Amino acid sequence: MEPAEIASIAQHSGGAIGVAWLMIALPLVGAAVLLLGGRRTDKFGHLLGVLMAVASFVVGALVFVQLLGFAPGERRRGVTLFEFIPGLVDNVGLLVDPLSISFCLLITGVGSLIHIYSIGYMAHDPARRRFFAYLNLFVAAMLLLVLADNYLILFVGWEGVGLASYLLIGFWQHKPSAATAAKKAFIVNRVGDVGLLIAMFTIFATFHSLTFSGVLDRTGDASQGTLTAIGLLLLVGACGKSAQLPLQAWLLDAMEGPTPVSALIHAATMVTAGVYLIVRSGPIFEGTGTAQLVVTIVGVATLLAGAIIGTAKDDIKKALAGSTMSQIGYMVLAAGVGPAGYAFAIAHLITHGFFKANLFLGAGSVMHAMNDEVDMRKYGGLRTVMPITFATFLIGYLAIIGFPLLSGYFTKDGIIETAMEHSAVLGWLAVLGAGITGFYMSRLVFMTFFGKKRWDAKAHPHESPAVMTWPLILLSIGSIGLGAFLILGNRFMIFLSPAVGAPAHSPAFNPFSVPGLATLALVAVGAVFAWMRYGAAEVPATAPRGSFLTTFARRDLYGDALNEALFMRPGQWLTRLAVFFDNRGVDGLVNGLAAFIGGTSGRVRRIQTGFVRSYALSIFVGAAVLVGAWFVVGNL
Repeated sequence: MEPAEIASIAQHSGGAIGVAWLMIALPLVGAAVLLLGGRRTDKFGHLLGVLMAVASFVVGALVFVQLLGFAPGERRRGVTLFEFIPGLVDNVGLLVDPLSISFCLLITGVGSLIHIYSIGYMAHDPARRRFFAYLNLFVAAMLLLVLADNYLILFVGWEGVGLASYLLIGFWQHKPSAATAAKKAFIVNRVGDVGLLIAMFTIFATFHSLTFSGVLDRTGDASQGTLTAIGLLLLVGACGKSAQLPLQAWLLDAMEGPTPVSALIHAATMVTAGVYLIVRSGPIFEGTGTAQLVVTIVGVATLLAGAIIGTAKDDIKKALAGSTMSQIGYMVLAAGVGPAGYAFAIAHLITHGFFKANLFLGAGSVMHAMNDEVDMRKYGGLRTVMPITFATFLIGYLAIIGFPLLSGYFTKDGIIETAMEHSAVLGWLAVLGAGITGFYMSRLVFMTFFGKKRWDAKAHPHESPAVMTWPLILLSIGSIGLGAFLILGNRFMIFLSPAVGAPAHSPAFNPFSVPGLATLALVAVGAVFAWMRYGAAEVPATAPRGSFLTTFARRDLYGDALNEALFMRPGQWLTRLAVFFDNRGVDGLVNGLAAFIGGTSGRVRRIQTGFVRSYALSIFVGAAVLVGAWFVVGNL
């Protein structure tokens, strides 16, 4: 079908919503032009990439405004694009509702700021045009994922995100570590994708449809066992994309890509896809307590694991990557609670998109000023030479630790309160995770911006150019006030309810609850302890040998070793066994049979000599044998 025909069909939905497909098409066209145009687009490629991302955000904002104009019960709008496969997915279309448009605004809004920041960060990279093409492709794939109205097209976007992440993580492919990290991310995510694929097969076998309306509105038709199987398989897919245990090993290695990639993957796009999948598939999980329990366990285990990893990393980006694991764990925990946690999960996802992008881009600003040095032990005292980066980074830091009245304070506290109502054990573990967050994030700030100057003579730190600092300023504004705007008065919960359902109980925000006060106390303790170790005390040039727990954290909780022992080595042995069986068994049987027939035929062939006397002798001997046999039988 031609694009004009698609546009004609889409516009039948009316207004900005009718052209919601432009949100996907614009960055996709940008990627195509930059990749196919080649070097002819080098001079303006970065500007085109930014323009396409910003234009997509403008379309998303217009769609959002139109959606707000409908009554709450009417804020689920479909946009049919074209006919597809009858009986599987009759029509390919988009679903515009409060859930999808929230993701769209985050992806395009924060994504546009990352694009703008990248103009300065990648200014001297000879392949900058290709980098912006990959950024556009990433944004387009993520938008397709969240706007799809069925699991099949969602999976297309899901794989598109995987491809774009591979290209961006391995962008500096001349570095063996970057190439290896890209392959690792790609392979680990394929493991999760197998779970999602099997879930889709099971969904179709059960409901004879892959559309959200044909599945999520009919979950009562399936047995609880079937829903449990589907839910757990969907969780496997979510764990791969959102780097949750046990498929988290790729995330820290993904820091080998350029820093804007880290911000895009960790803040606005890839790692949020798993949370979206769980919330979008909420009716499936709500039909099975077992799957919900497993989701909450995975979430709380990952939020603790990521926090522990963050405490021992000296690489500033890897410390933030551990933080991402932890914060996504909070979102997964809230999503596993059910309708009462959906709004808090997505609200934290949105605020996290702002303050984590702020932190990653701030880290990139520091690296830009320090000749790409990532070791925080070689920083120190940067607050005086990089005042804008320090101020914006400080706001992001206060937001992520849940400092009162900043964004993370409202959204994370909501998750903890909701988890506490669901299970005291889960709630108090989430409180513990918040305390560890206070320590490792304070450690990062003190090692980078405070204390004595520890950089070498070759470094000449300086403030980044305006094209990099202005995105930091805008992101820090969102890090300050967005949480209160979403949470107070249950504003976001009410907005989101047409897409995910209204919870039976709508908790009011209570800053003086026992869990809330305990969280603030633990965060304060963690921050004070970090100051004593890394602010007031001298930071050694090299990390001292620590305890088993420190080593455990530095080695990413032995995640790679565990995967190697449980999966890679057995896989190698199984492959070798299969090769041996194939060579000695299958090939041996086939080759042996062929050799037997060939050898037998060679021996039999010797009887056919071509000499008449030989044939006469054979006839004579045969006749003699027959006569002799006749006499013997006759005498019997």
